[in-house]
Amino acid sequence: MPVSGRLVSLAVQSMLATTTTRSCGYGTAPISTSTPTGATVPYSVLYPLGVTTSGPPYGDGDADARVLFQVTSVASTAEQVEWMADKVRTALLGRTTGGDFATAITVAGCLVIGRELDKEEGISVSGGVYSYVQRYVVTVTTLGS
Repeated sequence: MPVSGRLVSLAVQSMLATTTTRSCGYGTAPISTSTPTGATVPYSVLYPLGVTTSGPPYGDGDADARVLFQVTSVASTAEQVEWMADKVRTALLGRTTGGDFATAITVAGCLVIGRELDKEEGISVSGGVYSYVQRYVVTVTTLGS
């Protein structure tokens, strides 16, 4: 069964909001009722950018997937937006002393087997709103049925 990009995105969004302790929107800015901080800056926004599937030999050709997404941190100052981007990077890539990822990304029916930073575009400002763009890849495999 193919990996659901939507389920991976929702799991990453949830993990980011919990781990950074700041709201994370899905394709748009968080709203006032978003947890944990509503639409108060700083916050992040997750944008799904597509899924590439593959699979093990002699198995389901769509059992593994590379899920690409962008996380845009938004704030009112350059220092604040860089702080938020650091929190996002730590949430996604931080490791324990044993080498495991420090935060879990829990996707129903799947196991996250890798994470990597694809690209950082850094800080930009428009109309007094600062943003910091990062792209990540999460590699996922399906669990046996």
